[in-house]
Amino acid sequence: MESPSTIRLATSLCCICVLLSFTATVINPVVALENCKFPAIFNFADSNSDTGGYAAAFSQPPWPYGRTFFRMPAGRFSDGRLMIDFIANSFGLPFLSAYLNSLGSNYTNGANFATAAATIRLPTRIIPAGGFSPFYLGLQYDQFVQFKSRTLKIRKRGGVYKDLMPKEEYFPKALYTLDIGQNDLGEGFFANMSIQEVNATVPDIINGFSTNVRRIYKSGARSFWIHNTGPIGCLPYILANFQAAQRDSAGCSKPHNEVAQYFNYKLKEAVSQLRKDFPLAAITYVDVYSVKYSLFSQPKKYGFELPLVACCGYGGEYNYGNDAGCGSTITVNGSQIFVGSCERPSLRVNWDGIHYTEAANKFVFDQISSGAFSDPPLPLRMACHRNTSY
Repeated sequence: MESPSTIRLATSLCCICVLLSFTATVINPVVALENCKFPAIFNFADSNSDTGGYAAAFSQPPWPYGRTFFRMPAGRFSDGRLMIDFIANSFGLPFLSAYLNSLGSNYTNGANFATAAATIRLPTRIIPAGGFSPFYLGLQYDQFVQFKSRTLKIRKRGGVYKDLMPKEEYFPKALYTLDIGQNDLGEGFFANMSIQEVNATVPDIINGFSTNVRRIYKSGARSFWIHNTGPIGCLPYILANFQAAQRDSAGCSKPHNEVAQYFNYKLKEAVSQLRKDFPLAAITYVDVYSVKYSLFSQPKKYGFELPLVACCGYGGEYNYGNDAGCGSTITVNGSQIFVGSCERPSLRVNWDGIHYTEAANKFVFDQISSGAFSDPPLPLRMACHRNTSY
């Protein structure tokens, strides 16, 4: 007959085995998560990720836009690639064709509904009478619905266009990216609203954002990658136009950045609610603000210089003037001057007073794709609804 001590030892070992088995059962699925295999990307945004929508609808950004990577204007408001280009490349996908571009587009791996100057809410001043795009987020959603419907019909009908459209099964497996809201704040600032008045519009702006994410989800989307808005108070177009605003230690406009921070606070709240409402979706909130701000607060640490000064522009402390846009020709003291770019955009943060350089875009992408600035803290390659990994 076994002794009581022997029985106790055997029981303890058995419990340990059960515990280890249970622990392995709980932990292993997380450790063994496979990388997402997104077959397509659908993007809803503004100029920070517009790959040709504005150019197709209105006018192409002129030279020297595109000089660094494309060696020519390429519909992007930068000297080269944008974060959405790096996101697509990270999954082995081609650059996204703009939905509005009818010439030479290929939508096999998704579509880009972004346009420069786009807002979440319907703007009050629309191009050409004002400075904002008519293709606000609600209309971008409508375009997506039409795109999906027509895609399914074209694929079914066959013919020459069939292979230029995404397969039906790509829609639920795709990554849906959103980066929009900066222009909603800008619209308020440039409409002579006070900081408090612009702040008061934020809840309604965020409500409009949530409404459209819900609509996109109900259209079949399951994996969302949502950028918050950047430090608008560090951009030359704000600094040059609001010179009386209090500056922080980095030289940025403190009150304008505080509005952006409040926007991001409400956006994160909204994303948390969306996760509760749609538990089967993968909805990732990405803190782009913190990464971008580090370029202004610690530029030398990351190999940049003159972060508050536009690379391509003319005039004043920030090399920016409202009537001296990048690539334009202006008259100064009776002489015609072409508004060109700095010699080394790769060392600069800001491209044209509003948008970032390719070098800055690449830096931000490298930081956020790791998951270090994501909620939940998963890298981009794992930020998918699990049924999309196949």
